[in-house]
Amino acid sequence: MFFFLPRHRPAFAAIILLVLAQVCLAAAPPVVTALRPPDPLNSAAFEHYYNIDYDAAVQDFERILTRHPNDAFALNHLLSAIQVRELYRMGAMNSGEYSNDNFIGQAHRPADPAQKQRIKQLVQQAEKLEDAELARNPNNVDMLYARGVTRGQFALYTALIERAWFSALRNAVGARRDHERVLELAPQYTDAKLIVGAHNYVMGNLSLAVRIAVALVGLSGDKEKGLQYLSDDYHANVETSVDAGVVLMVFLRREHRYGEALQIARVIGPRFPRNYLLPLEEANLLRASGKNGEAEEQYRRVWQNGREGTYDGLHYEIAALGLGDLLRSEKKYQPAAAAYEMVSEVAGADPELLQKANLGAGEMYDQMQKRDLAVKKYEAVVAANSGNAEAEKARKRIKDAYRE
Repeated sequence: MFFFLPRHRPAFAAIILLVLAQVCLAAAPPVVTALRPPDPLNSAAFEHYYNIDYDAAVQDFERILTRHPNDAFALNHLLSAIQVRELYRMGAMNSGEYSNDNFIGQAHRPADPAQKQRIKQLVQQAEKLEDAELARNPNNVDMLYARGVTRGQFALYTALIERAWFSALRNAVGARRDHERVLELAPQYTDAKLIVGAHNYVMGNLSLAVRIAVALVGLSGDKEKGLQYLSDDYHANVETSVDAGVVLMVFLRREHRYGEALQIARVIGPRFPRNYLLPLEEANLLRASGKNGEAEEQYRRVWQNGREGTYDGLHYEIAALGLGDLLRSEKKYQPAAAAYEMVSEVAGADPELLQKANLGAGEMYDQMQKRDLAVKKYEAVVAANSGNAEAEKARKRIKDAYRE
């Protein structure tokens, strides 16, 4: 199957979506089922984690691991928190990039070498513990489940941080097989349906030729089965239920089933008001479904909440960029330019977002024949980063005015 990887890299790399439960959108921790290991600090740790307060979450999970040094679940929670914090810092947390296969080509900020080393160390520590327990009892469903989570996390690391597709695929497949074995031994272990369901969905989306190739090595996919497994997990009220809902929402968006995806966003989103990613995704879904008026209101709501301090220290300015893109699509050039300009009002705005906003504003000024304002914006784009795609576009716009 690896023979097909270079040609079909987007489709294969999309398998990494199976571990987005810990990464793509922080949602809400389980409120009924017990978190493992049994530690009173777990609730606070997860609340910090899902509120995008990753530094506090990492500190909490470090303390939990200190008290439970030989617990695979404690290791995996810390691993997840450190990894998602780094991915957020790198700019790899926009769910819109996961609604198709193009996310693998996106250029983000490089990973911190120290964080990369820490992630790999935790993976090795967890796998050593899990493998030792499974050597004593190969049918230990908790250890099979934990090892699948570890492998899934490492698949995510190797794909999005190391960009090592062969390793990512091996670990993703290993995660699936571990969790399939869990379901064979304990069909009621619904948490395992997250990875198995996501993998089935992605494999079911591959071209017929690729599906035939991977079937030769014992892998298969069924898109509808994958969606059903994720739905089962989402509605089961188990530890991974909300995570499954988030992944299901991403896949439903890919399927253009926007109404169902919106239902999930509106159930999960209000539980953590500091987390701007889900209300932002709601705006994106409204726009994708053609409800532009409601989408505009939602983008403005996220922006206003950010201005009032709800998302202190987070990059809520992406809502202004989304608003600008929406208004631009409606040929409302003056309001679109104003929306793009809002990004620069945020102290410490993400440099990539600011550069995109400046490019957008410049193009809107060109549409309104305000050439001097347009050129100033293009020059700001080039000054911020002269070597990326936005800068290349800006240089072209400086020479020739933009026209749609």
